Amino acid sequence: MLNIQGFLKTTLLDFPGHVASTVFLGGCNMRCPFCHNMDIVDSAGPGVYSEEEILSFLKKRAGIVEGVCITGGEPTIYPELPDLIRHIRSLGLLVKLDTNGTNPGVIQALLSERLVDYIAMDIKSSPKNYPKACGTEGIDLSHITESIRILINGSCEYEFRTTVVEELFDEEAVRDIKDLLKGAKRYFLQGFVESEFVPDKSLHAIDKEKLLRYRQELLKTIGSVELRGYD
Repeated sequence: MLNIQGFLKTTLLDFPGHVASTVFLGGCNMRCPFCHNMDIVDSAGPGVYSEEEILSFLKKRAGIVEGVCITGGEPTIYPELPDLIRHIRSLGLLVKLDTNGTNPGVIQALLSERLVDYIAMDIKSSPKNYPKACGTEGIDLSHITESIRILINGSCEYEFRTTVVEELFDEEAVRDIKDLLKGAKRYFLQGFVESEFVPDKSLHAIDKEKLLRYRQELLKTIGSVELRGYD
């Protein structure tokens, strides 16, 4: 059963170019030390909202809301995800999926059925730093690289993004990510923001000037590299 832990009725930020609602699914197969949604990541359910409640609201907002962002936690851990998306699309709405890329088979199946219009995939850090960045030793990096390949070679709109923290994003990591994402259309470097839910209180944000230098290196292989969360 879907564990829906949050619902943002209207947002102009989560789905680029569209007025959207955002559905937050609890539970995740990672425990990133910089995660600001750890309160729902650790939630085993039951959900705060039912699928019926979400769909009922979306029906009432027809003509106002253009799309729905499905985020988490990690949405692709749920076998019920495709059905939720089918129901949303039956209302004439676009769908954006946020994912950590650990389930490439799910991503490919959704794309094959044309169920999603935009995918945002988190790149936690360089391959060397992935276990530390995702808070677990059990992540199969071949799944991450396969998801990257699917998005780069596919026709669906997408972005890659990294929450940048000083302890996980240095010059060596930048060089490795430059190779990992070679040929990608767009990549966002998102500023780390401390909050009460972030597990590791020892992490630090990276200053803008350093990120701008990193950006120049990343642009050697990536079409567009932009900063988010910086003035």
